[in-house]
Amino acid sequence: MKYDVVIIGGGIVGLSTAYKLKEKKPLLKVAVLEKEKAIATHQTGHNSGVIHSGIYYKPGSLKAKNCIEGYNQLLQFCDEHGVPYELCGKIIVATRKDELPILEKIYQRGIENGLTGLKKINSEQIKEYEPHCAGIEAIRVPQTGIIDYTKVAQKIAELFQKAGGDIFTEHKVTNIRNHGESAEVITEKSTFMTSLVINCAGLHSDRVAAYMSNKVDVRIIPFRGEYYVLKKEKEYLVKNLIYPVPDPNFPFLGVHFTRMIQGGVEAGPNAVFAFKREGYKRTDINFKDLMASLSWPGFRKVAMKYWKVGLGEYYRSFSKSAFTKALQKLIPDIQENDLIPGGAGVRAQACSRAGDLLDDFLILEENNIINVCNAPSPAATSSLSIGNTIAMQALSKNFK
Repeated sequence: MKYDVVIIGGGIVGLSTAYKLKEKKPLLKVAVLEKEKAIATHQTGHNSGVIHSGIYYKPGSLKAKNCIEGYNQLLQFCDEHGVPYELCGKIIVATRKDELPILEKIYQRGIENGLTGLKKINSEQIKEYEPHCAGIEAIRVPQTGIIDYTKVAQKIAELFQKAGGDIFTEHKVTNIRNHGESAEVITEKSTFMTSLVINCAGLHSDRVAAYMSNKVDVRIIPFRGEYYVLKKEKEYLVKNLIYPVPDPNFPFLGVHFTRMIQGGVEAGPNAVFAFKREGYKRTDINFKDLMASLSWPGFRKVAMKYWKVGLGEYYRSFSKSAFTKALQKLIPDIQENDLIPGGAGVRAQACSRAGDLLDDFLILEENNIINVCNAPSPAATSSLSIGNTIAMQALSKNFK
């Protein structure tokens, strides 16, 4: 089968890229290959459904640019195509004095990133927004919202197919042969000839990149985030979204409370090293995945540097009381028996050889391939903007 562009990965970033390509150049032959039976089954389908405002990200970074632009595109897309969402706002809460400088930095970043309506609030004002929340200061972020990203992805896929695009599920890529001007993408079922390969394989993006390039010097390290759900009778404790001040050394936002668009309130996630790239349970182990992480020099450096933090995350994973204690910093009234085990997601976190957990998006171009090597949160919020960026790269490269 011959295509102008083959996109590997049917998550929200791959689908958005395909949709934007067809939108910009309707006659382009575009295929999306997805190894699962359905689209959006991993990172897209396992996230907490938050529409991120862009307040956290370094001004000028790919995350900041794409989150702000993606936010606007996402809302417009949902309005046009009837995908439900709600802009309920959130508060980022400092519970200790030593968190106040970080909170101030986050506020200034929000201003630099163009957010309007941000409000610094004191402990009494926190109670006006979240009556059961404890904190000394907070930032109220009105732009934050809630949504179901699986529904967004399904709508994008529907529009892409209506425009003449093809989606092939149960097509796991097993090899790519690069012939310079063209490439053969080989799956378990078929072979696809194409002028351009776009790698949006998420948790397996480094492996797909290795089929065509030896210049991608990052490794995907999987981190599982585990959630609890509040009992129905305790949902009143959380009105909307409550976040802690994040640790600036990590690309994770800490355990928080999220009201969900489909109802209910999630509490979490933690961030534990996963022994399998799609390991949604503590017992999930894949030795190939585990050895890929342990053998990477960058991960060993991360583990040596942050082993205490890592042990703390594991402790909370196995101890419900420890997890509850972390949540009580924000809502003291939460009790252990208020929490019901919920779902889990696995974040594809790129780690450099030098031992850095990459904080920004990473998109690398090389001849006839574009590799999306790091696209964790807020990639879902940013997806239409990321897709547009990649589509522009593709069109300038091969299809003038």
